[in-house]
Amino acid sequence: MLHARKTILAAVVRRIIAYGVAPIALVSHAFADEQEQPQVMETMVVTASALKVETPMEETPKAVSIVTEEDMAQRNPQKLDEALRYTSGVTSQPYGADNDTDWIKVRGFDAATYLDGSRLFKDGYYTWLLEPYGLERVELIKGPASILFGEAPPGGVVNAVQKKPTDVPQGELHLEGGNNNHQAVGFDISDYANDDGSVRYRLVGMLKNTDGELNGTETKRYYLAPSLAIDVSDNTQLTLLASVLHDEGVPTNGFFPAYGTIINTPDGKIDPSTNLGEPDYDKYERTQISVGYQIEHQASDVWTLSQNLNYAYNDLYLRSSYAFPSDTSTVVGRGIVFRDGHNNSFTVDNKAVAKWNTSRVENTVLMGVDFQNHQNKGKEEDNFNFGDIDALNPEYGNFNPLEPANAHDRRINKTQTSLYAQYQAMLDYQWVGVIGGRYDYVKTRNESDKLSQSESRNDGNFSFNAGVMYLSPLGLSPYVSYSESFEVLSSIDLATGKLYKPLEGQQQEVGVKYTPDFFDGYINLAWFDLTQKNALVTNPSTSVQTQSGEVRSKGVELEAAGYVTEDIKLTASYTYTDATTEDTNGQGRKSVALIPRHSASTWINYDAANAGLYGWNFATGVRYIGETKDNPKSSNRTVPSYTLWDAMISYDITPQWQAQINATNLLDKEYISGCDYYCYYGQSRQVVLSANYRW
Repeated sequence: MLHARKTILAAVVRRIIAYGVAPIALVSHAFADEQEQPQVMETMVVTASALKVETPMEETPKAVSIVTEEDMAQRNPQKLDEALRYTSGVTSQPYGADNDTDWIKVRGFDAATYLDGSRLFKDGYYTWLLEPYGLERVELIKGPASILFGEAPPGGVVNAVQKKPTDVPQGELHLEGGNNNHQAVGFDISDYANDDGSVRYRLVGMLKNTDGELNGTETKRYYLAPSLAIDVSDNTQLTLLASVLHDEGVPTNGFFPAYGTIINTPDGKIDPSTNLGEPDYDKYERTQISVGYQIEHQASDVWTLSQNLNYAYNDLYLRSSYAFPSDTSTVVGRGIVFRDGHNNSFTVDNKAVAKWNTSRVENTVLMGVDFQNHQNKGKEEDNFNFGDIDALNPEYGNFNPLEPANAHDRRINKTQTSLYAQYQAMLDYQWVGVIGGRYDYVKTRNESDKLSQSESRNDGNFSFNAGVMYLSPLGLSPYVSYSESFEVLSSIDLATGKLYKPLEGQQQEVGVKYTPDFFDGYINLAWFDLTQKNALVTNPSTSVQTQSGEVRSKGVELEAAGYVTEDIKLTASYTYTDATTEDTNGQGRKSVALIPRHSASTWINYDAANAGLYGWNFATGVRYIGETKDNPKSSNRTVPSYTLWDAMISYDITPQWQAQINATNLLDKEYISGCDYYCYYGQSRQVVLSANYRW
């Protein structure tokens, strides 16, 4: 194992030498007529680094949402999917509170996750987890985004932004305690590394222990994220980034049969904390390492060159048992999943941005070359004869242990090489137009020696996007846009024996963004119509999935954030989603599982200083999730809607010391978060008391 890891590191060094050159110089001449721009008052100006060009969201003809560092500090999410609970268009934790996976669906589809613009790949159970304490914000670009990132799901892109060195030294010691045996200690230190502050460092760390939602499950975590910012010159900045995360414990598998959850039984309901696995046998370990850098060089008054490079390594050991679904009995059979392996990825994005003005037009050109390589290697086994269990009266120890000799090898390799360009123009500070294209060449290989499988395919794809927005003097900015996506699957189609073809997505979006003058904030409204082609459809006679279907999602999103008064900040959202699929066992087009047609949320924060309660902050939030459907291949059951209440109170004891208490699902409501063959209980009440010492 040590020799293998040294080999991996050697390969990484060779790749960094090969690709880690100065940002690609896309030489061009741009002559500009300089003119003074009029002074425009911006309201809550927010930009997203995931757009690759610094542009205020109010001037972007696309739906974008930001969860700020202030939002996360107030709500204190323990996982990435919890951070997006109050964001429009997002279905968070549809499978309940999982301790080894983040579950985020955007506009009816799984979202792709990025860290500082670099893809965090997912192959089955080989997922990447992020520690929210190490993030300064979370950005969400809704809808297809292949123009910016290449192959990805059509619903949207979640880009987590890691904390980086600050211009002003600061520090924090963070302590937490709560129910479910929750204990955590964290630190966040940013300071100068030399006398003049041209070299700055930041060190973020967290130790955490938490019991899972199910009896006998737990997670122990350590996390460390150092970074270093260097002002190489007045025109060149370099930031070095790294992180290490290690989790170990017992996985939470909240797979419950419909019988005893959504279907009543004569003997009552299954308790939501019931573990239908084997808590003394199941095991989960994950070690993640991320290393990279970001460099930016202002080559002239017009051109800015930059390069983002990242290497990520994820080692996983998973032995996780689960119960089978049932509509008639609480005595159910069980299966077990075994994975022992690792994946590693290397990404480098070289981009050049040119900005210049003519007498009437503000021009921005983005051009880039992108390379990504992802490899997955390990042993795997899926055993469907693990033993029975009574969900109402579970007795543990009656199971068939895994036989390691039955595991088979699996190797997956995916390489993406891309060219992209985008032009954005603002005419008379009223009209914004965007047009762009990207070509991706993707090579995929899936192999198993034991199963005598060796399949590969090469795919070339051109993605296109365009948008137009009008910036009215009233603060209303209507827009229309079109975007495309494609997603390369690395699994094998059992009907053909070949790798699946890429999934293709197209979206039309019409919206309006409003920055009113009567309060410091914004209101965004978007209508979208999103279609995914080449979708997987199950043959009802063979139960094998092949590509002949279509998934369509259309809806409306309304999002508002701002200060209603000097003391009260409001965040509110509403989402209507009509997501349908043809994968229905021949029943025609039906609603997609887990996606609510209606959802809404409101978070209100009140600073009580002007009321004489100096240092006190009060916040409360309400989340409504409407009815959802079971998987149409399983049943036509309707899962009831539910409403949850969250709250927060904080107090600044001194200028340095702060105390805070957060409660999610304050009333401890018992509810089913969704059904997809199985049914899943939602997260129970979680109370966390934290203390911060800042300097």
